[in-house]
Amino acid sequence: MRKLFLTAILLLTFSISNAQKIYSTNSENSADVKVFVVQNENQADLLVYKEKYENQAGKNDGKWFFTDNSNQAKKKIYFEKYENQADLKIYFVDYENQAGWRNSSKKALMY
Repeated sequence: MRKLFLTAILLLTFSISNAQKIYSTNSENSADVKVFVVQNENQADLLVYKEKYENQAGKNDGKWFFTDNSNQAKKKIYFEKYENQADLKIYFVDYENQAGWRNSSKKALMY
C-alpha cells in the first residue's frame, strides 16, 4: 500500500512538473494545438511568457518552456498563419507576472 501511494505521488509530481513544456512543430498534423500569435494583448486567449529554464515551466498558467525535442514536451504546437484556423490565440508578454489565461474556456486545450 505504501509503495503504491509513493508511486502515485511520484507520477503525479512528474506529470505536474512536465505541464507546460512546449515543442513547436513544423507540421500541422503532428500538433496537439494550433496557435496563432495576435498583435494585441486584448485579442489573446492566453498571455504567454517564454521561460529560459525548464524547471521554471508553469502549470497551465502561460509560462512556457520550449524544448528542442518533441519527446520532452507535454504539448506540441503549430503556429498557424491565419487566425481563423487556430485553436488558441496567444500573445507573448515581456514579464512573467503578466502570463495567464484571458479566456478560461480554452484552458483544457493545454492540459
